[in-house]
Amino acid sequence: MEIKQPQEKLDKKFAFFHATSVSGTAMMIAAILASYLAVHLTDTVGLSPAAVSGLMFISTLWDAFNDPMMGVIADRTKTKWGRYRPYFLPAPVLLTIFAVLLWQHPTFSGNGNWWYFLIVYIGYQMTVTMYTMPQMSVLPAHVKSDALRNKVITYGAGATAIMFTIGSSYANSIKNFLGNLFGVENGWVPLMLILGALSCVSFWGLFATSKEKYIEPLPDRPLTEDLKRILKHKELTPFIIVWVMASLGYGLMFATSVYYVLYYLARPDLIETYMLVVSMGALVSMVVLLPIFLKFFKTGQRALTASVIGSSVCYIILFFFGSSNFIFLCVMTFIATALASMQNALVNVLVNDAIDYIQFTEGISANGVISSIKGFAQKMGNTFSNSLPLFLLGLVGYVAGAVGQQNEGTLFVLNFMRFAAPIITGLIMLFCLRFNPVEKHQEDIAAMKSMIRDHSDDNHDA
Repeated sequence: MEIKQPQEKLDKKFAFFHATSVSGTAMMIAAILASYLAVHLTDTVGLSPAAVSGLMFISTLWDAFNDPMMGVIADRTKTKWGRYRPYFLPAPVLLTIFAVLLWQHPTFSGNGNWWYFLIVYIGYQMTVTMYTMPQMSVLPAHVKSDALRNKVITYGAGATAIMFTIGSSYANSIKNFLGNLFGVENGWVPLMLILGALSCVSFWGLFATSKEKYIEPLPDRPLTEDLKRILKHKELTPFIIVWVMASLGYGLMFATSVYYVLYYLARPDLIETYMLVVSMGALVSMVVLLPIFLKFFKTGQRALTASVIGSSVCYIILFFFGSSNFIFLCVMTFIATALASMQNALVNVLVNDAIDYIQFTEGISANGVISSIKGFAQKMGNTFSNSLPLFLLGLVGYVAGAVGQQNEGTLFVLNFMRFAAPIITGLIMLFCLRFNPVEKHQEDIAAMKSMIRDHSDDNHDA
């Protein structure tokens, strides 16, 4: 017998600010960095591909290990505003500062520039961790219904797609416009300041509208106990691998697109056109196809499976025939991206599944720890998507700025990383999804959630 959960109404203000905080202009900053920062560091600042690869690897690896610490800290934060909400106040201010610093062109001697960007990039990523973990944690704390949670996730996915479309496709044009408007040579600075100011509005709005209703009162357990109790569940390992692979595949799509057009096609004049195609595909994926897939396939896991299979077929075609004709490349890239981009949003459903599973098996609310484990896995994927392409390019003799003069090894790596690597990550996800531990406990978990009461009156741990 199916147990129906109490009806909840969607809090529209909360849904809006949740969707436009991490996935708003903060996401546009992330999109710009993912698409253009590596090129800025190699072609403008003058760092070698190997140096940039090492910088990305070290900073993102530290960021991955920083996530579980943030999750544990968030779950034990004790303020009159709750556990997760206080972090929404300082995070966007720090985001603005580090985003501006990343687009400077310092002239330190020796390895000074490398150390400058390593420190600043670590600061940026730690700031992202500061707001991402609490933002993921506050959703299941504010909303109990799976359907409403998925709806809020869908809104966030749509905002992500829009921000990525603008950031990856039009960032250069906007940067040039603002540079001319304000009479400055480096248009990235006013762009980052504007995006940072808008992110303050979103995060502070989320602080004002969110409530931590469906979590247990602050426990007396030691800080590390929740992490130990969660990590003993080896059956959650497939979730972790899926989160890594989804992040890696999504990251490679944006990290390699500029390089692919610039050097594989040797058409720098077509970069914005191609990035627009990629971004529009992501927009259609998140805004149009994601809700359709969830409605048709009923569960996030089935929708993810269909997405992987469909996009992999397109990527195989693109790997062998993508460069034959630019119009064909754009059409197939649009279809592939429309099928693939939703994967990075669909895996967020597994975060709520894991939170419910741990509450069912252990009887504890560990939203922050679970979110931090997902964040750790996502950052591990980012570590490789940020560093692996440049590392491989450095091995095969890539020369920065040598449009139309790259060797065969460089061209193969670019084509492989752009179209073949996402096929591999997708197949690994499909294999891991066969071992989802939540499937066999769905009815029991639904029964447990129906008995969870609203703790909003006793959760202000002053």
